[in-house]
Amino acid sequence: MYAIIATGGKQYKVSEGDIITIEKLGVDAGESVVFDQVLAVNDDKLVVGNPTVSGASVKATVVENGRAKKVIVYKYKRKTGYHKKNGHRQSYTKVKIENISK
Repeated sequence: MYAIIATGGKQYKVSEGDIITIEKLGVDAGESVVFDQVLAVNDDKLVVGNPTVSGASVKATVVENGRAKKVIVYKYKRKTGYHKKNGHRQSYTKVKIENISK
């Protein structure tokens, strides 16, 4: 059984027991989260929502909050002496999928 959920502007295919990294939720580690935006559920038969599956939800537990590796952003224009170096670390939340209900 798997489900397709939407969170943080992205879509994820999840099954029970999966650990996924999503955009930061602002929930402490150890707390539970319920995802209500379930786009599709497959339990021997695929049920696709319009836009979401009514009554379906995915329960998950927050494993950790953290920040990804630094990505260097370097802007450069030739012959003008212009260059700018900047770094960015994206925050994330790691969740473990506990239950998929439809």
